[in-house]
Amino acid sequence: MNFRSLSILFLLVFSLNFVLAQEININPEDKKALNIKRTDIAPKIDGVLDDIAWGNAEVATNFTQFRPEMGVKPLDYQNTVVKMAYDDDAIYISAYLYDKPEEIQRQLTSRDNFGQSDFFLVVLNPNNDAQNDTEFFVFSSGTQADAIANPNNGEDFGWSAVWDSAVKIVDDGWIVEIKIPYRTLRFSKDVETWGMQFHRRFQVNNTQYTWNPLDRTKGNIGLYHGELKGIKDIEPPVRLNLYPFTSTVFNNFDKPTFKLGMDVKYGITENITLDATLIPDFSQAAFDNLTLNLGPFEQTFGEQRQFFKEGVDLFNKGNLFFSRRIGASPRGSIDITNDEEVSNIPDNVKVLNALKISGRSEKGLGIGVFNAITEKTEAVVTNTMTNDSRKEIIEPLTNYNIFVIDQQFNGNSSIGIVNTSVWRNGSEFRDAYTGALVANINNKRNTYNIRTDLKVSQTEFDINGEFGFNSFFRIGKSHGKFRYSIDHSFSNDKFDINDIGLNFRNNFNDFGIDINYRIFEPTEKLNSFFANFYVNYRRLYKPSEFSGTNFGFFVNAQTKKLLRLRGSINFEPGKQFDFFEPRDFENKRFFVFENIGFIRGDINTNENKLFSIGLGANMFHAFDSERDLFGYRLNISPALRLSDKFRLGFDYSYQNNKGSRGFANNSNNIADEIVFGERDILTIENSLSGSYTFNPFHTISLSLRNFWSTVNYDSRPYFLQEDGTLEIQNNTYEELGLGDSNVNFNTWNLDLNYTWQVGPGSFLTALYRNQLFNSSTNSQDNYFKSLGNLFDQDINHILSVRLQYFIDYNSIKGVFKKKNKTTNTSLSNAHRTHSRMNKQMMRHNSIADNSYIHDYNSYQ
Repeated sequence: MNFRSLSILFLLVFSLNFVLAQEININPEDKKALNIKRTDIAPKIDGVLDDIAWGNAEVATNFTQFRPEMGVKPLDYQNTVVKMAYDDDAIYISAYLYDKPEEIQRQLTSRDNFGQSDFFLVVLNPNNDAQNDTEFFVFSSGTQADAIANPNNGEDFGWSAVWDSAVKIVDDGWIVEIKIPYRTLRFSKDVETWGMQFHRRFQVNNTQYTWNPLDRTKGNIGLYHGELKGIKDIEPPVRLNLYPFTSTVFNNFDKPTFKLGMDVKYGITENITLDATLIPDFSQAAFDNLTLNLGPFEQTFGEQRQFFKEGVDLFNKGNLFFSRRIGASPRGSIDITNDEEVSNIPDNVKVLNALKISGRSEKGLGIGVFNAITEKTEAVVTNTMTNDSRKEIIEPLTNYNIFVIDQQFNGNSSIGIVNTSVWRNGSEFRDAYTGALVANINNKRNTYNIRTDLKVSQTEFDINGEFGFNSFFRIGKSHGKFRYSIDHSFSNDKFDINDIGLNFRNNFNDFGIDINYRIFEPTEKLNSFFANFYVNYRRLYKPSEFSGTNFGFFVNAQTKKLLRLRGSINFEPGKQFDFFEPRDFENKRFFVFENIGFIRGDINTNENKLFSIGLGANMFHAFDSERDLFGYRLNISPALRLSDKFRLGFDYSYQNNKGSRGFANNSNNIADEIVFGERDILTIENSLSGSYTFNPFHTISLSLRNFWSTVNYDSRPYFLQEDGTLEIQNNTYEELGLGDSNVNFNTWNLDLNYTWQVGPGSFLTALYRNQLFNSSTNSQDNYFKSLGNLFDQDINHILSVRLQYFIDYNSIKGVFKKKNKTTNTSLSNAHRTHSRMNKQMMRHNSIADNSYIHDYNSYQ
């Protein structure tokens, strides 16, 4: 019967696969081509198409929709006409985007920020390898965005280049002109056929078109690029860009600071680039959104520092690198006596310098080298009896290194090796090493995918011991409407990458299955639909014991009226064994809970409208006769688009969990017992955000957030038993001499930012911010009393001003060549014709920067 059941299940899945995997007949080998011509006179980037360069340029037109429906031609009044030209300095693009002016969405935003605007996108792939794209977005509002993209990491909008664009709204649509200097691209002069694609998005109805047809049912989008032919006799320029800056910070909790520094980008070869921050300045990095953390794992936040966000796709392979480790709070500890206290511990370790060397050859070989150095950090230890003090090192001089080699092949696959090391000065501090072999392989037809990661770790204290080992393996069907995959995750109990990376836990042996369905053609009611069903089975590696299982599904859909709908259900049936909540990893103590169910739903209205709103709710419940565990969360997010320049949004979240049980953080001061408590957790979060964009060069933005949470424990504690159950005590926490674990946690932060693009790639930023924090055991205080107590604290006011200036070596060289030409006005016409390159260097390199965010993986 078991064999028969499995056979029927297999035949059912195979039949569904055959019926549902309807392919759109788009062959990635059938590519459009555009022949580009050299121009002797560069077009003026002003949105007026009267330049000689456009007169005899070849036309790219006949765009085709790929989202939400594939193969649809645009309406008669929405035609797109694109032309290109080039000279010794840059590539030039013009696009006439026909449309009704009243249907053009053009919300103004700052650079690389999401907005409700139509856009035109140019994708260039100089190596024509289908995997490494450079993207240039221009919006109908006149703003810009840019990114580098590949199938493994998606789009990286942390990458920024300096280029020029202009937009003009006309009676029958809008016009775009673009100048892309060669310094923004990495290319070899030996490659004369480039990969290229044009995209056009209509925000009013959420449709998107491409020049070369694109099949979303299989393969990465780079496989469907067209070809750019005809670029000849150009030399990759000297890619040397300097970004000198000055900044000053006024802080009412500290002395004013003033800093001069510089960031450098230098093209070592045609395809390899050096990025360095010689004197780092992170004074304007955004605040982290702090929350109350009751769990066994550290609280982490996303990267806010620009240098560590930009161009790190190679270094993220294998997930061994967590950039917030560099310059984080000191990790060392100091042994003190009862009559000593520690002071002057800084919040962060100072980063002395950092550099990245990265690039990829025309044959697909990627190389990455990362290095950062942080300074020795000391704290002061004072004897409270004698007032004698001494300095103790809490973080030594430290060097962080990453080395990556990654080979791409077949236009859809890659295999790479990653090595990291952390070297700390001094024998009392540990060094650490990690390595990984990573692979992402697709078959030639782009119908199946295999991904595998093999990782090792070791610290100097484990030289004679066991290596840490971690692995991940996934194989699945990657084409059509119906897809499935199986995966396996493994880690022994020695695996630890937390010196330079991030892993919350080790010691697991887990299995997972995913089955999903999506549509590529709109239905009568829906533009898009995706549903995924999953099952996970979890075990410990050592000892080999069952730890838990769960199953569930989630759906994501968008209606014809641009209403977004999301929902999910998750259930953990039977007994679940939590080996982490007790915080006793050495003895493998565990906590048992059972039958937890979770359900969630969200709805978001059309954000193109004057008023839009997001509503969300979730609920969980324990189907457990021993306790009444119930929790819910409500979320409301209204937004006002008051004009194309002004947008205001508010987010309110209310969460109430009753009857949860967990480790009593401040009450575990009794020997040989692990103390748990039953608690009610109430959380309220308010945030307000708004921005006013005067034009693509001037923006003011506001962000305000208040997070408040209370934790109320029942009067009597629980002791964890050897079998994972909890035994309630007859005495109270106070009677047992246990600490008070009740919490009232409150935080506030405000950011007011003004940005002015003073020149090409040059910015003046003024930032005012304030911050408050309070944590106590007064968990009975209500929200308003807690807020009053928060504002009784001394508020931290910070004002910072930063000016960054962009200097391009080629522009400087052009100035000198212009002067040289002026002194030789008696040259013959024949000689001046022969010196065309010098003439091109004379032209002013006028660049204007601006914005949008785009999801690379949404194509797939």
